[in-house]
Amino acid sequence: MVYYRPQGNEVGVFETAARRKLPVLLKGPTGCGKTRFVRYMAEKLGRPLITVACQEDLAAADLTGRFLLEGGSTVWRDGPLTRAVREGAICYLDEVVEARADVMTVLHPLTDDRRALPLDRLGVELAAPDAFLVVISYNPGYQSVSKELKESTRQRFVSLSFDYPSPEVETEIVTAESGCAPDVAAQLVKIGRGSRNLRSHGLGEGASTRLLVYAGQLVVAGLPLREACEATLVGSLTDDAELTKALRELLTSVLG
Repeated sequence: MVYYRPQGNEVGVFETAARRKLPVLLKGPTGCGKTRFVRYMAEKLGRPLITVACQEDLAAADLTGRFLLEGGSTVWRDGPLTRAVREGAICYLDEVVEARADVMTVLHPLTDDRRALPLDRLGVELAAPDAFLVVISYNPGYQSVSKELKESTRQRFVSLSFDYPSPEVETEIVTAESGCAPDVAAQLVKIGRGSRNLRSHGLGEGASTRLLVYAGQLVVAGLPLREACEATLVGSLTDDAELTKALRELLTSVLG
């Protein structure tokens, strides 16, 4: 079973939305557990999961499918969204605002009462089975204004907000996921929370829970704690000399 530590009522809300065939929007900072949550819920609901990591050149045709030349013949190959509709899977579009605008357009008929996927190139329209579900995610604090999710799109989804857990819960997660000792996890969490406070001083993103787990895994593998932190909680966060100095001072204040 995928490990996931609930922070509120997100499991119940997702289960209810899935029963009612309602699409779900997850919003929250990088590495706070959105993707892990979707994997956990897919397993809990017993549904296949198809994940798409969105990026700027992802187009609607990449999701629906296209004709390809194979062995001298032209054949149709389903994209991940079409496969999800045919299989009754959860289709998870991670960081959806990074994709091209036509991606959201192709999702519209799947996220209202039509629950259909038009495949214009094939001249057919696929009706989504009851088990099919669209889930999208994005980081509202990181995106530029030009990449914000449109209001008309947001209102098509049941929304769940995610954030970094409380220190106690985050320590529990880092301990469970990395295998490090609880006292080490507590130190990593303290450093992580300190790094998030540096966002107001120019740091683009503070340390994610995922990054804290990586640091814990390095420690379990035999790397000294300070070196593990240097490789993750400093080196992975910035190349700026002043911010690097501030992060190293944070390490010293926590680790001594």
